[in-house]
Amino acid sequence: MLIFAKRSRAVNRPSSQYEYMSLDDFEELLADKPADEKWELIGGRVVRMMVGARWEHNYIIQNLAGGLRERLRASGSPCRTLVESFRLRSVESDSSTLPDIIVHCRALEPGAAYLTEPTALVEVMSEGSKARDRFEEWAVYQRLPSLRHYVLVERDRAHIEAFDRVGADWAGVRILDGLGQSLALPAIGVSIPLAEIYRDVLTG
Repeated sequence: MLIFAKRSRAVNRPSSQYEYMSLDDFEELLADKPADEKWELIGGRVVRMMVGARWEHNYIIQNLAGGLRERLRASGSPCRTLVESFRLRSVESDSSTLPDIIVHCRALEPGAAYLTEPTALVEVMSEGSKARDRFEEWAVYQRLPSLRHYVLVERDRAHIEAFDRVGADWAGVRILDGLGQSLALPAIGVSIPLAEIYRDVLTG
């Protein structure tokens, strides 16, 4: 079992660069930002995201989201996938993020622009995002009561790290190395081969 310290609610700190703020203040700031800019709030810290990514990143997201979607529909599951531009909002941790893939199992309200109860989250890591994905975002995501799987996917090699909630606790990380492995997500009843996730990106 992994034990993590609970993070206190972020406080609003004055900064000319909007480094820290509350969720309410961030959403006001976001409303004034150009549509072609991507911003996240992670535990009260404002992060400007890179716009545009390498093609490998995009292919992996398409492969994994598509594979999950097909399997969920085929099994009759109510769960569905959302990618990249849909927000995950957490009032408790002062966070508003844009995960690469969200799996949600509850119906969304018409016109919803964010959700609060994901079942699985996936981040495709680049060299610039690894630390943020593994530590800052994970510190936020592990506190979401609905979350059952958090998956970190390497972009440049066939390597996946998966965290699973078992009952009330988070189990140790599962490491999947090589295209011969499969990513199983028991909470949503699907398994997808790494060879499919990395299709057209990696060979051998």
